[in-house]
Order: sequence, then C-alpha cells, then structure tokens
Amino acid sequence: MPHTRSAKKNLRKSEKRRALNRAALRDITLLVKNVRNAPVGSTEELQKQFNLAASKIDKAGAKRTMHANKASRLKSQLSQILNKKTAAK
Repeated sequence: MPHTRSAKKNLRKSEKRRALNRAALRDITLLVKNVRNAPVGSTEELQKQFNLAASKIDKAGAKRTMHANKASRLKSQLSQILNKKTAAK
C-alpha cells in the first residue's frame, strides 16, 4: 500500500485509467465481433458497424490504450472481412 499522499493519488489515478482502458478495449472487442459475425447480405449495416469499430480502434491507438501497430492490423483485418462480405453479395 502507498504511504505518501502523492503515491495514494497515483494509485487512484492508475485505477481510474485502468478501468477506462479496459472498458474501451471491451467495447472494441464487441464491435469487432459484430463486424465478424454480421450476415453477408446487409452491406449498409455492415458498413456502419465497420465505421464505428474503425473509429474506436483509431482512438484507442491514438491514446495508446492499444498499440498503434495492433490498431492498424485490426483495422486491416476488418476491412478485409468487409470486402469479402460485400463482394460475396
């Protein structure tokens, strides 16, 4: 346990940041699942889901919640899935 006031404050800050980061990553995971499990025929809905996921992924990469390379790799994978599902229509 921290002893000094500044150490206690740093602990509070890190717990708060950890909760926010975990929530952001959980949201990204759910959005990625929505894109991957979307039916093949609904292109407009799939495009909306992809745009939302890409936006969240970009924000997480910019804030360093997620590594920048992982963010770009994930967006690339999702765009490939999007292209396959829209081409299969």
